[in-house]
Amino acid sequence: MFENLEQVLEKYNTLNDKLCQSEVLTDPEQYTALLKERAAIETLAQTYQTYRKTEQDWHEAKAMAEDKSQDEELRELAKEEAHQLQKRLTETEEQLKILLLPKDPNDDKNVIIEIRGGAGGEESALFAGVLYRMYTMYCENKHFQTELLSCNETERGGYKEISFLAKGSGAYSRFKFESGVHRVQRVPETESQGRIHTSTVTVAVLPEAQEVEVEINPADLQIDTFRAGGAGGQHINKTESAIRITHLPTGIVAECQDERSQYKNKDKAMRILRSRILHAEREKQQSRIAGERKAQVGTGDRSERIRTYNYPQRRVSDHRINLTLYKIEDILNGDLDEIIDALTAADTAAKLAEQTDEIK
Repeated sequence: MFENLEQVLEKYNTLNDKLCQSEVLTDPEQYTALLKERAAIETLAQTYQTYRKTEQDWHEAKAMAEDKSQDEELRELAKEEAHQLQKRLTETEEQLKILLLPKDPNDDKNVIIEIRGGAGGEESALFAGVLYRMYTMYCENKHFQTELLSCNETERGGYKEISFLAKGSGAYSRFKFESGVHRVQRVPETESQGRIHTSTVTVAVLPEAQEVEVEINPADLQIDTFRAGGAGGQHINKTESAIRITHLPTGIVAECQDERSQYKNKDKAMRILRSRILHAEREKQQSRIAGERKAQVGTGDRSERIRTYNYPQRRVSDHRINLTLYKIEDILNGDLDEIIDALTAADTAAKLAEQTDEIK
């Protein structure tokens, strides 16, 4: 580990030197590229610098505490300082281990979130709308831009399915553990006897794929147009502007009917299709890796029940990490950081444990 850190620090210092050179300062393109390269390792390099300085201070304090020629009171002070520095050294080493974990290449990408009603009919569709509102409010809190990609609304204002794009640095990293089955327990508005019903909604989280990441042969696509439908009234489009695209080799389908323009619907459908194809390819790779992992937060499979929202008890429970919070109103209003931070911490702990096992 420390050999790697020495190399990182050496590279960091070299980049700092280059950024001070006149030929770089007068070349905006090269300067920006070097700044980006430095930013990628800056936190790791600076944390390691802190570790080295703390280690040096610890050795000095330890030597003074063991020096019998020194005053007894001074030796005691040095001993206490060495103890504190030892604790700080251990904490910094743990930080370095976390920083050295392989970074998810998708973390900084925009993310497509697909929400679908599951078991529970209209009540499920209504809760899909609640989750859509929760996620868009969370996006607002994190300053992510949102763009509706596709929706299929029901008569009562719920959604059979709805998908949207969240745009911003780190969007995928904040949503990637939301894939799975979300269960709701509450009394539906239509329930006259006050009985609690259980319904489910599935969520899929896809990093937005760029064209260069997924090559799609136009000959592999079947493109169908149809008349957009909806809950009725003004939602019904009288022209065939809705688009359904089928990728024939995989059978993956994407459709969009929200825009009046056929061209815009096709563009959105292609973005969804591209991300679904990339996601399917990565799921195949990850399923092989997941079989070998001893611990993980979750597979991200939409068949996996990950969370329960219990209205009568004001409780939200994430089953993967045994976390229960009694603040359902705050969470449904977009206050998701506590859950997401806990999931991220659990995933990091699992990866560290896996890394330790590999070293052994």
